[in-house]
Order: sequence, then structure tokens, then C-alpha cells
Amino acid sequence: MSDLKRFEYLRNIFTTIYIPQKVYDEISYKKELVLPDFITILKVKKSERLQELKIILDDGESEAIALALDKKLPLIIDEKKGRKIALNLNIKILGLLGIIYLNIKKEFISKAEARVFLKSAQANGYRISKTLIDNMFMALK
Repeated sequence: MSDLKRFEYLRNIFTTIYIPQKVYDEISYKKELVLPDFITILKVKKSERLQELKIILDDGESEAIALALDKKLPLIIDEKKGRKIALNLNIKILGLLGIIYLNIKKEFISKAEARVFLKSAQANGYRISKTLIDNMFMALK
């Protein structure tokens, strides 16, 4: 299992995660991805809000925000523009650093494991600033 497929980091925090079909399509475009049983794929209802979101965001982010609104749930998102829109819609958001932070706080992983994971994420193209990472670790002291 790749270091970046750490579903247990999510499982440690959430009992259920819903993802829109478009998000699943985006993350599994090269090959079918088998998701753990706590992640459920949902079809997002067409709505005027969804169409408005699709004008400014990609389909996956648009559907994720629409689903969070419809289900009144927090949203896991890291893309800057999508985060800003979700916050403007009063959706609680959490990103990769927040997930790692909570895993450390709840003692599911050590700071050293988190550092290795984040370096691996960066090495595999995940863009996250050193400053944000450093700030997260400073908040844990």
C-alpha cells in the first residue's frame, strides 16, 4: 500500500465519509479504486447551486460542496478556491493537515510518522507549504 493511501488516517477520525461519484471518478481514473467500507459513494442531486458551483470549480469539487450542503456535513478539501467557497457557504472544512493534526492529537500517529507522511505527500506532487506544516507542528507543542 502506498504511503499516500492511508485510509486509516481518515478512519481514525470519521465513522462514515460520503464522496460524490465525480470525486470517485477523479481519484480512480487510471484504475478502479476499492474504497474501504466506511467510505460511501453518493450521486449528487442536480440543483441550481450545483450548476453555479460548476461554473467556477471542477466537477468533483462542485459536487463535494453541494453534497456537504445537502447533508449538512463538514467537507474534506484542500484546493484553495474550493475551500474559500465552502467557507463562504458556512461549510466546516478540514484538509490534509487538519486530518494529520487530529491523528497526532488523538495519538493515532506520532509526529515523526506525520513528518514522513507529509514529506512523501510532497514528493508525490501534493502542494503544501513548509510554513503551514511547521505551523501545524508548532500548534502541537
